[in-house]
Amino acid sequence: MKHGRDSWYDDDAGPLVRPYTVTRGRTHSERLDLNLITLVVTAAAESASMDPEYVDILRLCHYPLSIAEISAKLGLPITVIKILVADLIEQGCLNFSSPPSPLNTETPDMNILQAVLDGIRRL
Repeated sequence: MKHGRDSWYDDDAGPLVRPYTVTRGRTHSERLDLNLITLVVTAAAESASMDPEYVDILRLCHYPLSIAEISAKLGLPITVIKILVADLIEQGCLNFSSPPSPLNTETPDMNILQAVLDGIRRL
C-alpha cells in the first residue's frame, strides 16, 4: 500500500473534470435544433471573462465546423458541446445552420408506396 505523496492518478487517466462541471450541471440544451451536423461559425470575438471551453470553441469556428467536429477536436462529449454551443448562440457569439427538418410528418400514402413496390417488382 502506498502512502504519502504518491499520485492517485496517472497521465493516461485524461482530464479530471467531469463533463457536467463544464456545463455547470446542465445535462441538456433548450435548443432542440442542434444536431451532429449543425454547422457553426464564429460571429464575435471571445472576451477575457469567458470560460476556456467557450474560447476554444470560438477559436476553432473561424470557419464552419459541425457539432461533431468540435466535439472531436476538443475531446468533449457531444452533449457538452451542444450545451456550450447553445450558450454561445444565445450570446450572439456563434451563427449556426442546421439542416431542414422534414416538413411532412404525416404517414406516406399507401397507394403510392404500393405502386412504387409494384414498379420495382416489374423490373
